[in-house]
Amino acid sequence: MEGTGVPLVTPFDEKGDIDESKLAELVGWVEERGVDFIVPCGSNSEAELMTAEERARVVEIVVESASVPILAGTGHPGLRESTIQTELAASAGADAALIVTPFYFSHSQEDMAIYYKKLAEWVSIPVYLYSVPKFTHVSLEPDTIAELSDDENIKGMKDSSGNSDLFQQEVEVTKEKDFDMLVGAGGIYAQALEMGATGGVLALANIAPEKCSEIYQLYKKGDNENAKILNDELVELNRGVTGTYGISGLKAAMEMRGAPAGFSRSPHRGVGGDEKEGLQNLLDEARVQ
Repeated sequence: MEGTGVPLVTPFDEKGDIDESKLAELVGWVEERGVDFIVPCGSNSEAELMTAEERARVVEIVVESASVPILAGTGHPGLRESTIQTELAASAGADAALIVTPFYFSHSQEDMAIYYKKLAEWVSIPVYLYSVPKFTHVSLEPDTIAELSDDENIKGMKDSSGNSDLFQQEVEVTKEKDFDMLVGAGGIYAQALEMGATGGVLALANIAPEKCSEIYQLYKKGDNENAKILNDELVELNRGVTGTYGISGLKAAMEMRGAPAGFSRSPHRGVGGDEKEGLQNLLDEARVQ
């Protein structure tokens, strides 16, 4: 996986059911604006609020609707559940699986290394590690990542820590391997590319896919300075939709742009008038129309 990836939101209707037609439409909306690959059933997709069957259906719809590679989020707290979910995604046509670190219970680095190695052995598509300590309260250490990068079916990692020093260490320990390092923090996308990232999986790409794609294209052309300038213009918008306003705010801002983002699932709640005004200001300041 290289370039700009989007952890695609899942449109729900007012009753909380998956809006399948809007989901298919949303795939086209982000593709038209330049994303290089799509990640259904990630954190911004509200995957943890869906059943295993619903997650499989979302992946199926995205695969059917997309013309770019699909990196499907298939991680659960346990090995058995993650293996089953990954094989469902493989059957639907996903190109690879993004597997979040085991969560809820506490696990050592050795526990997690063994978990990923078994998973990579048992599934039929490539595995990408996913570290998102904001939600799981656990991180993969660089030495563990280096060990796992030697596995022939573990092909990369998404780091959503937002820690640029840690990301640099992860790049260093995997740079000689056939291993994709993907950044998951939109605020440091250009910086991560300069460090050696092969791309990013950015919540920001749901709302500003063309801008995120432009950052990557500028970097590929060797124009690092303008890539950073553009990235800097998006920092506050990224902070707003990944922190201040959350997933419901992200979806509201997408709807302001004409994207079919739909509703969020409970316990997420819709945003109010003041929040919408704040989101519109962020869009205007970032020149995202």
